[in-house]
Amino acid sequence: MTVTREVPAFRTQPEPARAEPGGGVALSIVIPAFNEEERLPASLGAISAYLAARTSAPRVEVLVVDDGSSDATAARAEEAGRRYDLDLRVLRLPKNSGKGFAVRTGCLEAAGRFVLVTDADLSTPIYEWEKLAAANAPVAIGSRALDESLVKEEQPLYRKAMGKLFNRLVRLVAVPGIRDTQCGFKLFSREAAREIFSRAKVDRFAYDVEALLLARQLGYAIAEVPVLWFNSADSRVTLFGGAQAYWDVLRIRFTTHARR
Repeated sequence: MTVTREVPAFRTQPEPARAEPGGGVALSIVIPAFNEEERLPASLGAISAYLAARTSAPRVEVLVVDDGSSDATAARAEEAGRRYDLDLRVLRLPKNSGKGFAVRTGCLEAAGRFVLVTDADLSTPIYEWEKLAAANAPVAIGSRALDESLVKEEQPLYRKAMGKLFNRLVRLVAVPGIRDTQCGFKLFSREAAREIFSRAKVDRFAYDVEALLLARQLGYAIAEVPVLWFNSADSRVTLFGGAQAYWDVLRIRFTTHARR
């Protein structure tokens, strides 16, 4: 089943769209997507193949959040959903609002008992979610830093250097002790996803840092788990976007205060 609907442009949403888990969905997979008409169908096919290969696969829904794409991202997602017989919802934002905004939208719409956030290119293969689930934590995050032998295709040197510098800043001012906040593969219990993303405000690439800081302030344990990772040459993180993320981290440190 494939469902598509427009989502109003909002900055924050005090309560998630679905207050209770719906229809026995065990896992919601949230995929933020901006101009992903080329890569997204293959990723949806990989998710379908993974589920088909498991005799006891949980009920899974996939939420593709089209972040105001100028290409046929939504249409390709719909086609792939029908082709691969996925329980797929496409949420269309009227304009490009940022990866953090798209992730927040998807997480607050999710119906599953667990919510997995993953990049559209599946740089971390979908089956690695089982490692996160095995950590048995309300927030489990994929990490490229804990076991670098699992990084099978590395980033260019300048991106690696930028990433390490960024993480040093993050550990210094926001979430000490976490080696890799930016791997786009994170699993939340539904309660944690609701609590965190109903408070989140960062719309772009530093949203991970804000989410993890909020998780700690709310008292949720965070497990950092080494996962397989394959660099995608078609990275959507621009140098300008990376520079903006540094500023966002400083702003997050002094403006993020969670209250239950």
